[in-house]
Amino acid sequence: MAIWNLIAERTSQNDDMNNNRTWQASEPVHNAKYFSASPTYNKWVKLTAADVHALREVPGFEGQNVYFHLNHPIRFVYLVAPIVAIHEIPNTKFLLLTLDDSSGACIDVKIERKDSAKVEPNTSNTVVENLNINTAIGYDVEVTIDGQRVDIASVVKVKCTIGKFRGVMQLELKRCGVIKDTTEEIAAWQSMSEFKRDVLARPWILSTAEQAKLDMQIYEEAVQEQEEERRERRSQRALQKREEQRAAKRQAREEEQEKRRLAAERKYNQGALI
Repeated sequence: MAIWNLIAERTSQNDDMNNNRTWQASEPVHNAKYFSASPTYNKWVKLTAADVHALREVPGFEGQNVYFHLNHPIRFVYLVAPIVAIHEIPNTKFLLLTLDDSSGACIDVKIERKDSAKVEPNTSNTVVENLNINTAIGYDVEVTIDGQRVDIASVVKVKCTIGKFRGVMQLELKRCGVIKDTTEEIAAWQSMSEFKRDVLARPWILSTAEQAKLDMQIYEEAVQEQEEERRERRSQRALQKREEQRAAKRQAREEEQEKRRLAAERKYNQGALI
């Protein structure tokens, strides 16, 4: 845990720079159509547990699973921390890992089990392909990542989406791994610290020229999508026309065959009356 105390101490030095709650809105939250151009929207954003709890919702974006640090839109979180608790949620398919990275807050990471009837042989029994939950009567729950058991004090790296439970921030596990040693822990913290310094410490700014360029890209993509839809409709109409032509030919053949059958039948019947 010493490394995480060091991390907390070093991180606290940047509190004024990174404090989302005291930030004044010098830069607005940009229109959602520009989010894909942000340095955070489509990335696993490296945060601490305290950072996650400090993320905020913005009016107009409620229920979209997008949260904000300053005006940075964030959907995905990458976090490295020791496990301090493992507990199952009774009568559900969920298990919680509680992580404490010494940032001043803990965070729960929710893991979802698959329906036992749908688990294929030699595959994970959770929605995370390299994580398994083993529960035997009379024994504590066992969690393994890449075949390695993790327990209290194991340091893990998790990639998660963001949710809430009873108004409290909670993460939903999508990918994970085990931190091998202190060197990897330090590297993870340094990477997070650099990202916070270089990206999250200041608002996301889009110039008028950048917005105009993005608007043009959005327009061109919309035109291309419309053209693809038109081609698809033309293709569907052409296919429908070919099907109608084949059906008409088939019907004509069947009618001709029926005429021949009736003619042959009349000829046969006429001969029978002689």
